[in-house]
Amino acid sequence: MKYSLFVFFLYLTAVTSDLDSDRRALTLLRNSVRGRPLLWNMNAASPCAWHGVHCDSGRVTALRLPGAGLFGSLPLGGIGNLTQLQTLSLRFNSLSGPIPSDFSNLVRLRYLYLQGNAFSGEIPAFLFALPNVIRINLGENGFSGRIPGNVNNATKLVTLYLERNQLTGSIPEINITLQQFNVSNNQLNGSIPVSLSGFPLTAFQGNTLCGKPLNPCEDDNNAESPNSPPPVSVSPPGEKKDSDKLSAGAIAGIVIGAVTGLVLLLLILFCLCKRKKEENGPTRNVEAPVAAATTTAAAIPKETAAYVPPAKTAASGSSVVNKDLTFFVKTFGEFDLDGLLKASAEVLGKGTVGSSYKASFEHGLVVAVKRLRDVVVPEKDFRERLQVLGSMSHPNLVTLIAYYFSPDEKLLVSEYMSKGSLSALLHGNKGNGRAPLNWETRAGIALGAARAISYLHSRDSTTSHGNIKSANILLSDSNEAKVSDYGLAPIISSTSAPNRIDGYRAPEVTDARKISQKADVYSFGVLILELLTGKSPTHQQLTEEGVDLPRWVQSITDQQSPSGVFDPELAGHQSQGNENMIRLLKIGISCTAQYPDSRPSMADVTRLIEELSHS
Repeated sequence: MKYSLFVFFLYLTAVTSDLDSDRRALTLLRNSVRGRPLLWNMNAASPCAWHGVHCDSGRVTALRLPGAGLFGSLPLGGIGNLTQLQTLSLRFNSLSGPIPSDFSNLVRLRYLYLQGNAFSGEIPAFLFALPNVIRINLGENGFSGRIPGNVNNATKLVTLYLERNQLTGSIPEINITLQQFNVSNNQLNGSIPVSLSGFPLTAFQGNTLCGKPLNPCEDDNNAESPNSPPPVSVSPPGEKKDSDKLSAGAIAGIVIGAVTGLVLLLLILFCLCKRKKEENGPTRNVEAPVAAATTTAAAIPKETAAYVPPAKTAASGSSVVNKDLTFFVKTFGEFDLDGLLKASAEVLGKGTVGSSYKASFEHGLVVAVKRLRDVVVPEKDFRERLQVLGSMSHPNLVTLIAYYFSPDEKLLVSEYMSKGSLSALLHGNKGNGRAPLNWETRAGIALGAARAISYLHSRDSTTSHGNIKSANILLSDSNEAKVSDYGLAPIISSTSAPNRIDGYRAPEVTDARKISQKADVYSFGVLILELLTGKSPTHQQLTEEGVDLPRWVQSITDQQSPSGVFDPELAGHQSQGNENMIRLLKIGISCTAQYPDSRPSMADVTRLIEELSHS
């Protein structure tokens, strides 16, 4: 009995000692990185209660600090000393420098997410020597040098993302079975290994690579096939065969014959074209959009004509391209693609999924045109997705009028919202001429946006918006909120959809194309906090203009009155609306709970906002 107690207390001592070691490692990390400090209560008995820290059996097993506004270099003796760590997520910060060498100690690490930072140097080979690693995402950094040749040592690896770095050299032979792979937008060269040829071409674009799924390599084209003609023999220098000599008469005959044949061919083509024109009558040329595009481009600034889709000629060998718009509603006015191309255009802005333009017709109709980029789905899937989006109708959704599809261009035509976006209204003009946005208007915007997103979620359990942010909340002349860019995330490439500085993204989201309804709730919660605080949640290179809103609000409300976070423009409304503002603030905080299951549904959020609006 005494021996058992002794062993038990010895075990407790060892566990406490190991947890103390984890605490020291985390404290070193906190003191080494700069920017907004990690909101950890250093007086707490255990680091397991700290934000982003998860423990199991008395040890730190997960550290998740995505988008936490961290910058600087990771120290030796920090994360590398968390020897029981299984998950590390530091994505979408601004951390720099190399990956510390003591990461080689993380032998239990399974998931490594470092994308969207500024890490540099070579990718360390020891990452692929970690025996349990399953996913490695190092995309959107500044890594250089070659891809380590020991990738095959990571026998459990299924995901390897290295896109948007500065990697050079060739791709090593990879024999392990990867499910996800991307090395696009680097400086790689050479041929793509056969074992990787099954991945889409978007995994390799932006390099000088060749081989399936890209263009064949020159060596493949030059290889002799069984049907290749025999090589032409070459006579030794100074020797001429009699058969190689042609008389002057023979040469003249060849020239005359060639000229005569060319004249006859031109006459035949002319007759055929004339006959075709007489049979078809004065119908419109199928290449009319090309002329319209040329006219429009010449009449307006270059950037404003950027959405004009290039037409393909028959000589290009491509399949026939649909030359017209597919409409969902025509109550906004009759027009076709030619008319759209002839309309005067004005750039509205560039966003996550593409660039937006204001198109004005001569008869007074105005529409918005979004030119999508990085669409990665086949035409059939694209059209099916657009049919779903076009069938949606709600007073607080921007109406989708029509779309255009070709292999090179995808356009969405929707109603034009004259007042612009909530983002521009909140952050665009900070001068003396700014009209303050009062409490009633902000509460109305929150309610309208909530109703629209709740409607999307009510369609079925898998439907979500996917990119909720203030730039996608558009306003009418009466400040009525209408939600735009809904449902596009599944068809947009993961390398572009919501970008690395996006402060609205839920912590659990690792693939921007796969957004759950609970992730939508998180993004909407950030939007509420933005409405109330007037602060932008998008931190661009960690200027003072951007903050990690959920963490910042939590830190302020933990230390003082909730009213301390409100936008100064709301100060004059706090006497009559303070209670309701605090209620809306609490709704926003509940929406941004760290774990998805702790967040309310959008239906509940809408109901709560309706109740405070009625009061």
